[in-house]
Amino acid sequence: MPNAGLNDGEPILWPARNIAEYAYCPRLFYLMEVEGLFVPSADTEMGKAVHERVDQPSAEANDRSDTDAPRSVRSLVLSSPGLALTATLDLAEIQGTVAVPVEYRKGRPRRRAPERPESAPEDAIIPPTAPEPWPTDRIQVGLQAILLEESGYQVPRAVLYYAAERHRLEIPVDYKLKNDALFVLDAAKGCSQGARPLPLVNDERCLGCSLQPLCLPDEINLQRDTSLSGQQPRRKLWPPRDDGIHVVAQAQATKIGVSGLSLIFKNKDGIIVKKSPLVNVESLSLLGAVQVSTQAMHTLADRGIPVAFLSAAGRLVAMVDPLDSVSAHVRTAQVRRFDDPQTCLEISRALISSKITNQRTLLMRNHASLPNDVAITLATEAERASTAATLDEVRGHEGQAAAVYFAHFAGMFSGPVATEFDSNGRQRRPPPDPINSCISLAYSMLVHECVAALRHARLEPSIGAFHVSRPGRPALALDLMEPFRPLIADSVAVSAFNRNELGEGHFLRTAAGCSLTEAGRRAFFSLYGRRMDTEITHPAFKYCLSYRRMIILHARMVAAWLLDEIPTLSFLTTR
Repeated sequence: MPNAGLNDGEPILWPARNIAEYAYCPRLFYLMEVEGLFVPSADTEMGKAVHERVDQPSAEANDRSDTDAPRSVRSLVLSSPGLALTATLDLAEIQGTVAVPVEYRKGRPRRRAPERPESAPEDAIIPPTAPEPWPTDRIQVGLQAILLEESGYQVPRAVLYYAAERHRLEIPVDYKLKNDALFVLDAAKGCSQGARPLPLVNDERCLGCSLQPLCLPDEINLQRDTSLSGQQPRRKLWPPRDDGIHVVAQAQATKIGVSGLSLIFKNKDGIIVKKSPLVNVESLSLLGAVQVSTQAMHTLADRGIPVAFLSAAGRLVAMVDPLDSVSAHVRTAQVRRFDDPQTCLEISRALISSKITNQRTLLMRNHASLPNDVAITLATEAERASTAATLDEVRGHEGQAAAVYFAHFAGMFSGPVATEFDSNGRQRRPPPDPINSCISLAYSMLVHECVAALRHARLEPSIGAFHVSRPGRPALALDLMEPFRPLIADSVAVSAFNRNELGEGHFLRTAAGCSLTEAGRRAFFSLYGRRMDTEITHPAFKYCLSYRRMIILHARMVAAWLLDEIPTLSFLTTR
C-alpha cells in the first residue's frame, strides 16, 4: 500500500498514470516499503502528534452488532487476502452498514495555482482554487474504501482531515477512485520485484526527504557520472556530527533497567547512579559483568538501538540488533558478489591500499625520526596492493606493510612505554604492555562501530571479502575497519600516551597480561569518544563528517557498490 506518510511535508506531483505520481520517488518507495527502512523527521514527528489520539485502538473495533447507532472506530485494521493488502484506518465512522473512512493528515490540502483569464485586468485578484486532496491521500482512502466494501459495508464517501487548516475534505467514492487505487496498488507490487531503482539525479524532492542519507542520491550519481568527478554534492548529506549518546557501561556488577523514557543504571548495591534519556541514546556497549533487563532490551530494540556485549578486556562477544536491519535484497547481492573471487579482490585492493596509505601518513606525522626508506616502502606496498593480481598477493602486501609499520610504531611514543612495546612488538592475546592493551581495546571498539554501520547499511557483518568468513567472526566488519585502524585506533593510542592521559597507573599487570583498570577505561573511552567525534573531509565528496558518520557512509557505499549502483569503491585516506 502506498505510504501516505511520505506526503506529510510539502507534496509534489508527477505525471499522471505513473506510480511516481503517488510516492516521493520509486527508489524511496522501494526502500521504505520493501526493505523496511525508516528515518524520522520533523514532519513525521509532527504527524505522530496529530495521530496521537486517533491511533489509540477503540475497544469496540470488532463489535459488529446490528445497532444503527453511529459509532467511531479508531485504528481499524482491515485485510484482503485477494488483494494482498492490509491497512490500518485512522478512523471509521460507522452507522449500520454504512462506513466512512477518515484519514488524518498533518499538512494542508492541495490548492492549484489559479489560471488568469486573458481578458482579466493585470490588477485583478484571482481567487484560489478550491482545496482538493493530494494524489497519495486520495489513493489511500480509495484503498480503505475498497477494504471496507469487501468487509460488507457501503462506502459512499471518504474524508480527509487536514490538521494544519482543520479542514475536513469529503471525497466521493466512485468507480474512478477505486479504479485509480487498484492501478496504483498493482504498480506498487511491481516495485518489489527485481533490483531497486537508481536514485534520482538533481531532484528537488530529495531536499526534504529524511531518507536521503540512506539513498545517497548525490554521492552515488557523482561516482556514476565521470563528468561530475571532483564536484561536491549539491545537498548536505546530514549534519557532520550526531548529537546522540553512545553509552558504555563498564563498572562491574552494574545493572541496567528502564524507567519511563530513561535508562537507569544501578550499582551492585541497587542504588541508582545514573539516568540517561533514551531519546539521545544511539548505542549501548556493555563491558564485562554488566547486566541489562529484558524490559530494557525490548525498549532499546523498539527504538532501533544496538547493544554490544564485550568482555572485560574489550573483545566483542555478541551484538543485539533490531530485526529492522535485515534486507533480503542487499544481503542476496552481498552473498552473490562475495562468492566471486574477482569481486573480493577488487574491494580488498581498495581497503588495503587505503589502510597502508593511512599507516604511512600516521608514521610521517608522529614519528620523531622516521627513516626515508620506510615511507617509500609503505608507499610501494600500497601501490602494489592496489594492483595485485590475486587476493593472496593483497594479503602478502598487507603483511609486509604491517611488519614495517609496527617495527617503527614505538617511534611515535615517548617514555618507557615505547621501549616496552619495541621489545614486545605487536601482541594481542594477551597484550603484554600498555600500548598493546590500548590498541587492542581500540580495535575491539572499532569492530563494534563497523558492525553497527554495516547493520545500518543492511549488510551482513559475518560475510566478508578480505577476511575469511568463520563462525562468530564479523569478517566484513574487520574488512571495513582496515582503513580506519590507523586513523582512529592507533591515533587514540598515540594521543593518549603522548598527552599523558593514559599512564602506568591506568593499567593492571597480571599473569593473564596487561589490561586497563576501571579508571583507565574511563579515560580511554573519553579519548575514544573525542576521536570518533572528530570531523574529517571526505576526499571525493569534499564535505566534513565525524569519523563515526564516515564509517557509516563507507558502509552504505559498499552496499551501493554490491548492488552495482556505483562502478568503483574508494576508502578514506588522509594526508
